[in-house]
Amino acid sequence: MTIAIFSPTDVAYSETFIEAHKLYLKQEVLFYYGIGDKIQLEGADSLEPKKKLSTFNKIKNKIGGKPKQHWTLNVIDSLKHYKPDVLLVEYGTHAHRLLPVLKKVNIPFVVHFHGYDASVKSVIESCGFYKEVFKRANTIIAVSNKMKKMLNTLGCPENKLVYNTYGPRPKFGEITPNFNKLQFIAVGRFTEKKAPHLTLLSFKSVLDYYPKAKLIMAGKGELLEVCKELARHYHILDSVSFPGIISPEQFRNYLKESLAFVQHSVTASNGDMEGTPVAILEASISGIPVIATKHAGIPDVILDGETGLLCEERDVVGMTDNMLKVLKNIDFAKQLGQAGKVYISEHYSLRDHIKVLQDLLVSVVMNNKKKLIE
Repeated sequence: MTIAIFSPTDVAYSETFIEAHKLYLKQEVLFYYGIGDKIQLEGADSLEPKKKLSTFNKIKNKIGGKPKQHWTLNVIDSLKHYKPDVLLVEYGTHAHRLLPVLKKVNIPFVVHFHGYDASVKSVIESCGFYKEVFKRANTIIAVSNKMKKMLNTLGCPENKLVYNTYGPRPKFGEITPNFNKLQFIAVGRFTEKKAPHLTLLSFKSVLDYYPKAKLIMAGKGELLEVCKELARHYHILDSVSFPGIISPEQFRNYLKESLAFVQHSVTASNGDMEGTPVAILEASISGIPVIATKHAGIPDVILDGETGLLCEERDVVGMTDNMLKVLKNIDFAKQLGQAGKVYISEHYSLRDHIKVLQDLLVSVVMNNKKKLIE
């Protein structure tokens, strides 16, 4: 079986879930990335292998005899050539863009929603509320129970919806934290929905009680400079560091020596929401507690009071209190962390995520073949 994955971009540092789909799905995988006439097939010079041309045709093309083909036809020709059995489209927005292709090719497809595509109001409206996507897709995947309900409310039939959240990369489960520093780690894009400024404000109050505590805030984004300026304004730059984008190995090293992972996710002003943050899954399976908010898919994977500590969105004081709880009682932090490692390993492993996705894609192909026979 051959699977063609369509992604709007080549895999970004924050899209580890797409990289996992590429690496771990057992079948042969074709990876198409880009938008419109920028769509490329990974590992190929063009969407379709070049055909040998006669000398006459080479001269004809050189002098401008061949008009440029529309991108949709290029993608259709490529799919006809490689003949994938099923398509996996990453993001609902990308599926909407690809509708001219999806309507023309007789290939079943699955759409994997991830976050903003299911929550930003203007995006949903610009995609016609996904009416055509829901109608034509064989299956729609949601990565949180909250997202599943939202897509159902938008009009996606219940029988097409599947809940399948991400899984942490395996090496994060090998970490044994040492809890030897009064340090918190936050990793993610500096965007409104991740509210790094609120994490920073919560930590500022922590310093009133634990002046030697540290906060690492890794990543980049439009709010990075705002956070740096906040830290400067409150004279806490000595207690907060901004290392920028870090590698998976660096992330694991920070987790090993930190007391807890912190993230103050909120619903942004435009409606943007998380799916289920992979960094939270990876922090939890590493064996340290997660201190976060009751936002989107976070309560699905972090059990408040058992594997982490959750507060309401924008409750800066509540997050401060939760950070203080683990500082005051390291044994409690260890207890939460160990419970999280076990819980994520048993319920949200990457192996399970890939198996559900793989079984789903196989099922879609088999059902499509049955329909063709009938």
